[in-house]
Amino acid sequence: MTLPITLDDVRDAAARLKGAVHRTPVLRSRTLDELVGTQVHLKCENFQRIGAFKIRGAYNAISRLSPGQLAKGVAAFSSGNHAQAVALAARELGTSAVILMPEDAPRSKVEATLGYGAEVVTYDRYAGDRIALGSTLAAERGLALVPPYDHPHVMAGQGTVALELVEESGELGALVSPVGGGGLIAGSSTVVKGLYRNTRVVGVEPEAGDDTKRSLEAGRRVTVPVPRTIADGQAIQSPGELTFAVNRQLVDEVVLVTDDEIREAMRFAFERLKIVVEPSGATGLAALLAGRIGDLPDRVGVIVSGGNIDARRFAELCAR
Repeated sequence: MTLPITLDDVRDAAARLKGAVHRTPVLRSRTLDELVGTQVHLKCENFQRIGAFKIRGAYNAISRLSPGQLAKGVAAFSSGNHAQAVALAARELGTSAVILMPEDAPRSKVEATLGYGAEVVTYDRYAGDRIALGSTLAAERGLALVPPYDHPHVMAGQGTVALELVEESGELGALVSPVGGGGLIAGSSTVVKGLYRNTRVVGVEPEAGDDTKRSLEAGRRVTVPVPRTIADGQAIQSPGELTFAVNRQLVDEVVLVTDDEIREAMRFAFERLKIVVEPSGATGLAALLAGRIGDLPDRVGVIVSGGNIDARRFAELCAR
């Protein structure tokens, strides 16, 4: 089966993104290595522009639009990080953006999206279908829709996270990545499996939002109720069509973490690693710390996907 993206697509995205996004650091910690019993390489996308990996896919996709499409503007739907990414990429590429966001999206993410110059339209995530609403919004206004994950250029852009990681750290026995709609792990697995066939790819979802795990087990896309989890970036009901096509071929397993385990990982990252990580960004680290991943190889890469959380919410979650 021909997959939607290739390693060459990710390399092409990396060339296009050069100078437009940060090459984020890979963090090492002896304390963490001793705790989990292996060498851990943390790819810190919390230091990325807009505070998360999403700018990679958004910029790669929008930069490929025709001048005519750019003149009309772009639209997107997102709980927060993709919203900010599309807003910033649109501004830098000389176009406008309209973003559909949930009414209960974190206020800091809404304000950042507005700050980048986008128009925000809200909806009830528990009653409305964001894909249908976003598609209708884009069609009515004549805008180019930039999906948060289910698009080849978005997936290829996200895959540059793993490309940078292995360029710096070399071959890894396993790559651990958060899973929401599946774009990050699809792009990342395309890289590591394309370069190192034996690297194990492990996705991590919150227990309340296990749509990708269920889908992989069923061999088809499964829809779950709207997840109620602190990991708002992973509150997805069903994996994307294109992302699932990649992930069912390249992802070895998906493990689950609880909200309490996510909180503990956030607290550990803050107290011991001195970094701020949002709930969705902490799920990979949570899986390691909670022992959710068995038979760890000698060298493990973990994608810390974002750090967008305001001080009050961070303190509230870590104090519990």
